[in-house]
Amino acid sequence: MTTVAIVGCTHAGTFAATSILKQHPDWTVHVFERNDSLSFLSCGIALWVGDHVSDPKRMFYSSPKALAEAGATMHMRHDVLDVDVAGKVLRARDMNTGEVGEYRYDKLVITTGSAPVVPPIDGLDEALESGRVLLCKNWDHAMAIKERAGSAKSAVVIGAGYIGAEIAEQFSEIGVKTTLVDALDRVLANNFDATITDDVEQAFDEHGVTLALGQKVTAFRPAAGSDGIEGSGVTVVTEKGEYTADMAILGAGFRPNTALFADQLRMLKNGAIVIDDYMRASLPDNTVLDDVFAAGDSATVRYNPTGADDYIPLATNAVRQGLLIGENIVAATKRYPGTQATSAVQLYDLAMSATGLTAGGAKRRGIAAKSTTITQDYRPDFMLTTTPVTTTLVWSPVTRRILGAQFLSKHDISQAANVVSVAIQAGFTIDQLAGADLFFQPNFSQPINFVGAVAIQAVAES
Repeated sequence: MTTVAIVGCTHAGTFAATSILKQHPDWTVHVFERNDSLSFLSCGIALWVGDHVSDPKRMFYSSPKALAEAGATMHMRHDVLDVDVAGKVLRARDMNTGEVGEYRYDKLVITTGSAPVVPPIDGLDEALESGRVLLCKNWDHAMAIKERAGSAKSAVVIGAGYIGAEIAEQFSEIGVKTTLVDALDRVLANNFDATITDDVEQAFDEHGVTLALGQKVTAFRPAAGSDGIEGSGVTVVTEKGEYTADMAILGAGFRPNTALFADQLRMLKNGAIVIDDYMRASLPDNTVLDDVFAAGDSATVRYNPTGADDYIPLATNAVRQGLLIGENIVAATKRYPGTQATSAVQLYDLAMSATGLTAGGAKRRGIAAKSTTITQDYRPDFMLTTTPVTTTLVWSPVTRRILGAQFLSKHDISQAANVVSVAIQAGFTIDQLAGADLFFQPNFSQPINFVGAVAIQAVAES
């Protein structure tokens, strides 16, 4: 009988366990997880802070009990101390009893996920330990932020990516005076180009959020909070100023949680385990391993706009990769189709979605790209109401292939990114997207839908 060890169980681990047991119900599948819960949808933390979640328990879509009922042997609250990849043995400590056990396996699944980036900033360790600065990743972090948000009058959010932007928005909506700090000069700078983020920054300003952009944090200091008690608050020191509040949220991004496998497997410089199209890991000398798999935030993805391995920690990637492990754990059967890193976010009344490369992302990677932007109402002006949509299409002037797209509107344009995502995955050029069959109906669209219209404009500019 085959024995599988799964190390880590958030999204990729949950779906890997489910898919393996579905394909091989007679196998022994050991699941090791440091927390006492699994499958937490951390993207809901900001929504919970703003009271947009019906029941926080619904932020979990599975449970240790559900996986156990599916046939897994669950080791919750177990810290995996070390893994001998070559010897196929791991040691794990029961965090409740302190007992250390040794487990042998035939196949290893690495779904250890990611950890928040904690930069080496003066005073940060003490601020985290005291609770003046909070992280935003797991269920424990979520509960801490929710509790503090109930009494805090002010907050500093460090990091203006999706997590920081959403937390800052929700704080401002519940009356917490908020400052949003980022070393980059725009909010959501890695997700959208300025054609989109200019409107977002205006929305933050209109809602009283102080934007401290282009400012690198250099230190954290204890300070008096709104209660007047010295040490109850925190001062965030940047290169250009100081910002004092009752608390700070650190959302500086994530790093692969793969230290257990350092020097044993091939990795990117940031520690992401390099996997092939069948989720198989490799030795440092590039030898593919048929019995070691990785998925989710601990692993690379094939990024279709560039055709290269990349690190893009998204739950959608983790779920799809986790499912593929069950398909390929016996033999390479089903190829991973890659990702466009399609995503969306709602900030105030602005809906935004994106897929593939931004113009800035292409420039950082040294990829030749052109960008075309149009703004048009999403449906005809003879309707009683309509609203503008700003659309940006990024494309290659060499191959004419579509590299990415971004959308912003007060109308729900989230699915537009999915349309272009499919086009990128299929290798569409701007000419093919310009000629795609997109419907017209006055309730929903102009005679030429904005997705097609921006492609037509790109062709005209080519």
